Amino acid sequence: MQEEEVQYAAVTFKNKKKRKSISKNGEECAYAEVNVKNLNTQETSDSKGCSSEKGAERKRLYCLILGCLFALLCIALMLGIIGFLFYQSKIKSLNMQQEEPKNQTGKLEENIEKLEEQIEKLEEQIEKLEETQNELNLSRAQWSIDEYCPKEKNDGKCSPCPRGWEHFQTNCYAYNDADENDRKNWTEAREDCRGKVSDLTVVETDVEKGYINGISPKEEGIKGYWIGLKADQGKWKWIDGTELSNQDWIEEKATDGQCVTALQGEQWRSVSCKEKNAWICEKKALSVD
Repeated sequence: MQEEEVQYAAVTFKNKKKRKSISKNGEECAYAEVNVKNLNTQETSDSKGCSSEKGAERKRLYCLILGCLFALLCIALMLGIIGFLFYQSKIKSLNMQQEEPKNQTGKLEENIEKLEEQIEKLEEQIEKLEETQNELNLSRAQWSIDEYCPKEKNDGKCSPCPRGWEHFQTNCYAYNDADENDRKNWTEAREDCRGKVSDLTVVETDVEKGYINGISPKEEGIKGYWIGLKADQGKWKWIDGTELSNQDWIEEKATDGQCVTALQGEQWRSVSCKEKNAWICEKKALSVD
């Protein structure tokens, strides 16, 4: 029993071992083949997947590069358009700047032509005025001759003062005792004297003062005769700019806006320059010696 069991066991062991080995080898081979095949299929699928992923990444990279290039191209195109427009505007501004001097030159030429025309007109007016002035000078000269040398006098003598004027020392005087409606304020009286180639009288001596009072008679409605003395900044001044030397001639203080009148038999008075009064004109007498 023991021997048989040993033999059986040996046979069985051998057979089992061989079978196992065979089967095991067979299984291993089959399994290896299967595994190889599976590995190959996995490798091919993996390689295909990897290649597809790499291709997608490359496509994305290409798309990104193309997008960047397109964006750069658009930016460059925009900058080019902006630069071109700026260049065009610059050229226009330069052309306008170049045209401005031409326009200004044209305007200046027009202005020069107008000025020349105005100058010609002014020259014509000046010529006419000169002719008129000459005529006036002649008429004034004739008037002076007629005034100083009346034609009714046949003795050939001339007067140092024109008709209507009184001669005293080296001056001629005319007092104007116009009607009440024709009397004037100080400024108007002075203008009237200037129109007669004279001015309001300026008194220099006591003798002349007495003479002025003598030719300023009291007449109906006359309160005084304007003379060339006026208040200026708190001082009495004559129309020639000199100050009153003898303050005893007038008692009132010099107040701006006040002028002086003379009247026969009375002291000089300070009154408002706006009052209406008579006036006395004075001019230099001619030397007829």
